[in-house]
Amino acid sequence: MIPWQLIFTFACTKHCDLRTRSIMPEKKIIITIDGWSSCGKSTLAKQMAAKLKYTYIDSGAMYRAITLYFLRNHVDWTDARKVNRALKEINIEFSHNESTKASEIILNEENVEYLIRDLVVAEKVSEVAAIKEVREFAVKHQQEMGSKKAIVMDGRDIGTVVFPNAELKIFMTADKAIRVARRFRELYDKNPNVSLEEVKNNLEMRDYIDSHREISPLRKASDAIVLDNSNLTEQEQFQLAMKWANERIKP
Repeated sequence: MIPWQLIFTFACTKHCDLRTRSIMPEKKIIITIDGWSSCGKSTLAKQMAAKLKYTYIDSGAMYRAITLYFLRNHVDWTDARKVNRALKEINIEFSHNESTKASEIILNEENVEYLIRDLVVAEKVSEVAAIKEVREFAVKHQQEMGSKKAIVMDGRDIGTVVFPNAELKIFMTADKAIRVARRFRELYDKNPNVSLEEVKNNLEMRDYIDSHREISPLRKASDAIVLDNSNLTEQEQFQLAMKWANERIKP
């Protein structure tokens, strides 16, 4: 005969285990989204962050904000001493816009979310982002932002340099013609004078600089999942990425 104490202990252990598993919170992870320009990285990252109630960090916006500061203050970024001096004067933060429910970048207490999207900044950002001191400055801030996990960050070297141990790494790509068309539509809404040829040349230049720079070049992490959205709708790519995220989050 089995002592009643053992029966009670077994039943309680089994019941408590089921109850514990049912209330066990989902673990927080870091999601990195790297890839070529105009692949929709920011769109996907924002959607995932909103769905998961994670913090979205636009690493590209940080480099654009730094570029904007350099342009405004006529900083010679070929001179390392002047670059280091300028970086000490830069403070970058992200602010949540309640009306748009979007994260916006603040440069030295000024909201520059729309200014950094200008073609003038776009033409120089890859050049500035290739500077060793600039990347070290940005990476340090990005790693601090992700210290508590529960973030989605997009960029060029997030899965390879900033968060090499991230639980989910996505590498986005798409056909070049499709990327050019997407970028043109985005810029045309803000500047009807922009030409398709300008956009194509800018994108090709950025691709070359991003993938050939000496410091943190754009490349796919060995453990990243490739997401080619050339023939996917925005909703289809979101559902696919969320499937990958949920597989890593669920206890």
